[in-house]
Amino acid sequence: MLLALRINVLAKGFSGVSMETLNAIVAAFNASCLSWVPEQGTVGASGDLAPLAHLVLGLMGEGVMWSPQSGWADARAVLEGHGLTPLILKPKEGLALINGTQMITALGVEAVERAQAIARQADIIAALTIQTLKGTPKAFDPDIHAVRPQQGQVEVAWRLRSVLHSDVFHSEISVKGGERVQDAYTLRCCPQVHGVANDTIAFVKKILTTELNSATDNPLVFAERGITISGGNFHGEYPAKALDFLAIGVHELANISERRIERLCNPSLSELPAFLVKNGGLNSGFMIAHCTAAALVSENKVLCHPSSVDSLSTSAGTEDHVSMGGWAARKALRVVQHVEQVLAIELLAACQALEFHRPLKTTPPLEKVYGLVRSVVRPWDRDRAMSPDIEAVHKLIQQEKVWESVIPDIQLYEKKHPLQLSV
Repeated sequence: MLLALRINVLAKGFSGVSMETLNAIVAAFNASCLSWVPEQGTVGASGDLAPLAHLVLGLMGEGVMWSPQSGWADARAVLEGHGLTPLILKPKEGLALINGTQMITALGVEAVERAQAIARQADIIAALTIQTLKGTPKAFDPDIHAVRPQQGQVEVAWRLRSVLHSDVFHSEISVKGGERVQDAYTLRCCPQVHGVANDTIAFVKKILTTELNSATDNPLVFAERGITISGGNFHGEYPAKALDFLAIGVHELANISERRIERLCNPSLSELPAFLVKNGGLNSGFMIAHCTAAALVSENKVLCHPSSVDSLSTSAGTEDHVSMGGWAARKALRVVQHVEQVLAIELLAACQALEFHRPLKTTPPLEKVYGLVRSVVRPWDRDRAMSPDIEAVHKLIQQEKVWESVIPDIQLYEKKHPLQLSV
């Protein structure tokens, strides 16, 4: 991704590289000849100098590279093994190839895409938890959200309605369980909490989409004017600030999920067996899985401290304000992974909770989610190692299988109840 984004910037024609050099880089990309690039070392201003220098180092035949055919090997040998010639740089090209925010953006794009995937699946997972805790769908009534028309909030409430008990989909659990006047905030306020996470992701995606399609070199060559101008487009403050915001926003999906896991495991809150297992005491059930979720959420709280509020002067005082965007991107990606893992634990717990409602069935879309999980993880009747099960469901979430499983039902619901967004 880093190499692809770098090619995209150079191809815009403002960096001052020759077509010969650009074509050579494209050829290396097409052959999957990838330089070894360290994840640390950039302060996110003057571009991602150190990582991009390593990117070009391999293309010059120095250091090490990887390809599917060679694995990790001497860079020159890898290039020559694919019939490629190491770069010989021309004037301006050395500087052009190491300026830019592509390291921040490459990591950031992956974080945003995964955040978007987990955010919409979080709604489905929360719906299953709400159902197994006999929560009321009244809090998701469209009129409630129409009078506070935050886009993400409206969308999440609609998604919850689309898979819970309604005039489109019937749930035996809702009918037998009755309805409370109102539920705990972790159930009732899903649209408000999940909603702002969705809006945060949309905001960050807009910033990064602009960034990855921008010329972030220095100096920039404007051929039509016949001039070269030094500026500051290499400064990573835009993606750095946005990715710090992303971490804070998407973390809340795990923060609230962990509290829902607690409600599922706590018999005084769930009306279910303690820790979702029969023969409690002899079996600890989901006790340690919940501890794992709590540990991940706690780690996220530290990772959510923004790195972009920091700045250290470098380059003898010339580069006297920097973004620390590389760390912002790496942290955001780590936070997203933890969110995926916490929601995997919630999904496992919700499916286990559903076992204690049998033979009653939940709605058809949520039954499909249950079936998906049970295709890779069997129910718990006694303690066993949970790590493989958590990883199996984490993989389903990363592959967006939870979302894909309910798409036909959501589309069916949409025919009768279209999503209405205020302008």
